[in-house]
Amino acid sequence: MIVITGATGNVGKPLVQALTEAGEQVTAVSRTGTAPAGVRAHQSDLTDPESLVPALDGAKAVFLLTAADFLANGNLEHVIDVVRTAGVPRVVLLSSQGVGTGRHPKNLEDAVTQSGLDWTILRPGNFASNAFQWADSIRTQRTMAAPYAEVALPAVDPQDIAEVAAAVLRDPSHAGAIYTLTGPAAIAPRQQAEVIEAAVGEPIQFVELSRDEARTRMLTYMPEPVAEATLDVLGTPSAAEQEVRPDVEKVLQRPAHTFADWVDRNLTAFR
Repeated sequence: MIVITGATGNVGKPLVQALTEAGEQVTAVSRTGTAPAGVRAHQSDLTDPESLVPALDGAKAVFLLTAADFLANGNLEHVIDVVRTAGVPRVVLLSSQGVGTGRHPKNLEDAVTQSGLDWTILRPGNFASNAFQWADSIRTQRTMAAPYAEVALPAVDPQDIAEVAAAVLRDPSHAGAIYTLTGPAAIAPRQQAEVIEAAVGEPIQFVELSRDEARTRMLTYMPEPVAEATLDVLGTPSAAEQEVRPDVEKVLQRPAHTFADWVDRNLTAFR
């Protein structure tokens, strides 16, 4: 049995599906305690590690996905203690490319790598699904507003992240590996608008925001330090952050999905 935390999100939901389709028994852990039909659900919040205990009985691996507020309110070492005490031998942590580039703190990764358990770390970069932030304005006004119109980053499809996670959760040979997950090509916001425009089949007006305008919008749904760090990456990415990495293809033995692939699969959000 494999335990998936954050099981209802952009990565967790397709991960649960990928594992169940592969014949694995899955416990889907979330704050809401919901799960697809036939999947064991468990309500838990990682800021209360003891609430995870009932989900861990008989587990062979745990996927750890922390919410945005976890750094302020949670302690992953306490979560790891609970996992280790339950006798679970392996953990897979969804981290961030920013840890590898020095933009984000590495304390979550340290809690995993120093746990004494078998571990694998996934470091995704810019999510293709961040484009959902434009869905309403594209659908209702055929406009898309974003900062740094010409700065390109390789957007990774959450479906690819989920499939990589499923592969490493099922195969212990990935223990000790750190995978940086990107899309197959860098793409700038203006290019993303063009891809969505082609898929929708109607003109979309692109509006470039200033950093201050983008920051004001971001603060409505993310903490200030996260907004600032995100804007730094979007505006002045390092060479490493713009690099297309081969890890998705290395693990899955197929090319990573393009941003256009992601848009086609989620087209109803923009129509």
